[in-house]
Amino acid sequence: MRESTKGILAMVIACTIWGVAPLYWVHLSHVPALEIIAHRTLWSAVTFLVVLALQGRLRDLIAALSRLRNIAILLLAALMVSLNWLTFVWAVGQGQATEASLGYFLFPLVAVLAGRVIYKERLGALQWGAVALAAGAVVLLTYGLGVAPWIALILAGSFGLYGVIKKALDLGPVISVIAEVVLIAPAALVLILNASHPATQLVGSALETGLLMFSGVLTAVPLILFSYAARRAPLSTVGLVQYLNPTLQFFCAVVILSEPFSLWHGLSFPLIWIALALYTFASWRQDRASTRAASSAASSSTT
Repeated sequence: MRESTKGILAMVIACTIWGVAPLYWVHLSHVPALEIIAHRTLWSAVTFLVVLALQGRLRDLIAALSRLRNIAILLLAALMVSLNWLTFVWAVGQGQATEASLGYFLFPLVAVLAGRVIYKERLGALQWGAVALAAGAVVLLTYGLGVAPWIALILAGSFGLYGVIKKALDLGPVISVIAEVVLIAPAALVLILNASHPATQLVGSALETGLLMFSGVLTAVPLILFSYAARRAPLSTVGLVQYLNPTLQFFCAVVILSEPFSLWHGLSFPLIWIALALYTFASWRQDRASTRAASSAASSSTT
């Protein structure tokens, strides 16, 4: 099997795990979301440290945490990803997985807009059109439901800011994620030790205890697979396959969990999908132009 094929397969598996995650978290909906996230953080830190130890890469983590600048950026990134995890788990527990999926559909467009505002990245006409169409969909949904889709906006915004913050780091993706959860694991442990829910104290049922502890593996494995895919598969393919995640979340919410899907959802979601199609096409066209320019430059240098 070619390396690029292995990368695409790893990406599909990672996005599938993320996409069906609502079916996992719904079984813990009776546990406070903050306490679930505490367990998720602690056990993912344990899982990551075991993987690093087996790979003989603990020194890489120590080196990453030896600079105060890295620690400050990692803590800020950890705050954003924790907010994202907390919002998603809470939303699933409240029967709002449909809106949560909307947040991950919106995320690429929010990331594009954040890149324009913060890093002054240039956007083409199609990309601006995609952002405008997505904004229109949010306005339409807000008008129809009488309230802004705050869950979706928080998920898209926190993950978008997470990506912006991570651009300031010169660490590999796996090491940076491990460093984030390791830094906040002590706070997670304190929260667990002072929790009131029996499941959080690991004195609940065997199923509850197992689900809370396995959440670390559920968090670590797709992130490792994503990192593996990013190094081997074309970035355009990785970006396209990522839409499998919110698509599966949407399917789980509406079809399996039977969440309500109103007329306003039916109007706004297709607008988001059209916006993503425009954005994907624009990105693909830019990638092709960059590839052609690089090939022309290489040909000129050899003649």
